[in-house]
Amino acid sequence: MSALHENAAEATIRDALRQVIDPEVSLNIVDLGLVYRVELSPRCLLVEISMTSPACPMGTFVRDEVRAVAREVAPSSVSVDVALVWDPPWSPAMMSEAARELLHWPVH
Repeated sequence: MSALHENAAEATIRDALRQVIDPEVSLNIVDLGLVYRVELSPRCLLVEISMTSPACPMGTFVRDEVRAVAREVAPSSVSVDVALVWDPPWSPAMMSEAARELLHWPVH
Protein backbone atom coordinates (compact mmCIF):
# COMPACT_ATOMS: atom_id res chain seq x y z
CA MET A 1 0.00 0.00 0.00
CA SER A 2 1.49 3.36 -0.99
CA ALA A 3 1.92 6.17 1.52
CA LEU A 4 -0.65 8.23 -0.38
CA HIS A 5 -3.17 5.38 -0.23
CA GLU A 6 -2.43 4.84 3.49
CA ASN A 7 -3.00 8.55 4.17
CA ALA A 8 -6.34 8.46 2.34
CA ALA A 9 -7.35 5.32 4.24
CA GLU A 10 -6.34 6.92 7.55
CA ALA A 11 -8.47 9.98 6.73
CA THR A 12 -11.42 7.71 5.91
CA ILE A 13 -10.98 5.84 9.20
CA ARG A 14 -10.73 9.09 11.17
CA ASP A 15 -13.90 10.32 9.47
CA ALA A 16 -15.69 7.05 10.34
CA LEU A 17 -14.70 7.51 13.99
CA ARG A 18 -17.05 10.51 14.07
CA GLN A 19 -19.75 7.87 14.62
CA VAL A 20 -18.34 7.26 18.11
CA ILE A 21 -20.04 9.57 20.58
CA ASP A 22 -18.64 10.37 24.01
CA PRO A 23 -21.68 9.49 26.14
CA GLU A 24 -20.85 12.05 28.83
CA VAL A 25 -20.60 15.00 26.44
CA SER A 26 -22.80 13.78 23.55
CA LEU A 27 -20.26 14.82 20.90
CA ASN A 28 -18.14 12.69 18.61
CA ILE A 29 -14.66 11.80 19.76
CA VAL A 30 -12.96 13.29 16.70
CA ASP A 31 -14.35 16.80 17.27
CA LEU A 32 -13.65 16.44 20.99
CA GLY A 33 -9.99 15.90 20.14
CA LEU A 34 -9.89 12.45 21.73
CA VAL A 35 -8.42 10.70 18.67
CA TYR A 36 -4.68 11.20 18.99
CA ARG A 37 -3.39 8.91 16.26
CA VAL A 38 -4.63 6.82 13.35
CA GLU A 39 -1.87 4.83 11.69
CA LEU A 40 -2.41 2.18 9.04
CA SER A 41 0.35 -0.21 8.06
CA PRO A 42 0.13 -3.27 5.81
CA ARG A 43 -0.49 -5.47 8.88
CA CYS A 44 -2.15 -3.29 11.52
CA LEU A 45 -4.41 -0.33 12.13
CA LEU A 46 -3.42 1.50 15.29
CA VAL A 47 -5.82 4.02 16.82
CA GLU A 48 -4.74 5.94 19.91
CA ILE A 49 -7.47 7.68 21.87
CA SER A 50 -7.76 9.48 25.16
CA MET A 51 -10.56 10.51 27.47
CA THR A 52 -11.33 13.95 28.84
CA SER A 53 -10.14 12.71 32.25
CA PRO A 54 -8.27 9.65 33.54
CA ALA A 55 -11.21 9.23 35.94
CA CYS A 56 -13.66 8.89 33.04
CA PRO A 57 -15.74 5.75 33.63
CA MET A 58 -16.53 5.36 29.92
CA GLY A 59 -13.01 4.58 28.65
CA THR A 60 -13.62 0.88 28.04
CA PHE A 61 -16.98 1.55 26.38
CA VAL A 62 -15.53 4.20 24.04
CA ARG A 63 -12.50 2.02 23.24
CA ASP A 64 -14.80 -0.88 22.31
CA GLU A 65 -16.90 1.42 20.09
CA VAL A 66 -13.76 2.71 18.37
CA ARG A 67 -12.59 -0.87 17.78
CA ALA A 68 -15.97 -1.83 16.26
CA VAL A 69 -16.09 1.17 13.90
CA ALA A 70 -12.43 0.78 12.92
CA ARG A 71 -12.94 -2.92 12.19
CA GLU A 72 -15.85 -2.04 9.86
CA VAL A 73 -13.78 0.34 7.73
CA ALA A 74 -10.26 -1.09 7.98
CA PRO A 75 -9.00 -3.44 5.30
CA SER A 76 -9.89 -7.02 6.24
CA SER A 77 -6.22 -8.04 6.01
CA VAL A 78 -5.10 -5.91 8.98
CA SER A 79 -5.49 -6.32 12.71
CA VAL A 80 -7.05 -3.46 14.68
CA ASP A 81 -5.42 -2.20 17.86
CA VAL A 82 -7.03 0.58 19.92
CA ALA A 83 -4.91 2.04 22.70
CA LEU A 84 -6.13 4.32 25.47
CA VAL A 85 -3.34 6.85 26.13
CA TRP A 86 -2.92 9.71 28.58
CA ASP A 87 0.06 11.58 27.17
CA PRO A 88 -0.43 14.32 26.34
CA PRO A 89 -3.30 14.94 28.74
CA TRP A 90 -6.46 16.00 26.94
CA SER A 91 -7.41 19.67 27.15
CA PRO A 92 -10.30 21.71 25.71
CA ALA A 93 -7.83 23.30 23.28
CA MET A 94 -7.79 19.94 21.44
CA MET A 95 -11.46 20.27 20.47
CA SER A 96 -12.51 21.41 17.03
CA GLU A 97 -13.92 24.90 16.69
CA ALA A 98 -17.39 23.41 16.15
CA ALA A 99 -17.16 21.39 19.38
CA ARG A 100 -15.99 24.42 21.34
CA GLU A 101 -18.93 26.43 20.03
CA LEU A 102 -21.41 23.68 20.94
CA LEU A 103 -19.98 23.41 24.45
CA HIS A 104 -19.71 27.19 24.83
CA TRP A 105 -15.93 27.16 25.22
CA PRO A 106 -14.05 30.21 23.95
CA VAL A 107 -13.23 29.93 20.25
CA HIS A 108 -9.91 31.42 19.16
